[in-house]
Amino acid sequence: MNLRPNRRHSLGLLAMLAATACLPALAAAPAKTAMEVWKDPNCGCCKDWIALMEKAGFAVTVHDTGNNAVRAKLGLPQRLGSCHTALVGGYLLEGHVPAADVRRLLKEKPKALGLAVPGMPVGSPGMDGPEYGGRKDPYEVLLVTKNLMGSDVSTKVFASHRS
Repeated sequence: MNLRPNRRHSLGLLAMLAATACLPALAAAPAKTAMEVWKDPNCGCCKDWIALMEKAGFAVTVHDTGNNAVRAKLGLPQRLGSCHTALVGGYLLEGHVPAADVRRLLKEKPKALGLAVPGMPVGSPGMDGPEYGGRKDPYEVLLVTKNLMGSDVSTKVFASHRS
């Protein structure tokens, strides 16, 4: 009786071991966080921001219907508006909020409507393409909260981006 494994048996065993070694890595891969975005269908900076969010691990569903109606429905005043509105983890995101700030919001879970970057500051995520020539204007990410009566919102700086 020949107890030496043949070449085909050895290759099969190696393939099985290699596949088994990958299982812990696959099991450890974190699930992507769901995000919904409302934007104008022709907005290039919104598309760039969405691509950055997807690269950062968010699973983005896009609604190319504009964002004014959803922003108003969610209770965010026009003065805090930007070109796109998103929902993630029960929080509103308005404008070009960096992924790291979104992750911090989801980790800290403050009592708030969410985060806003009013306007469209050059150098913020999605507003940082080659067409801006490397320009980076300072901007702040605002934490947006409702007052106790729920009729008005207030803001405070959540993060400052200065470079």
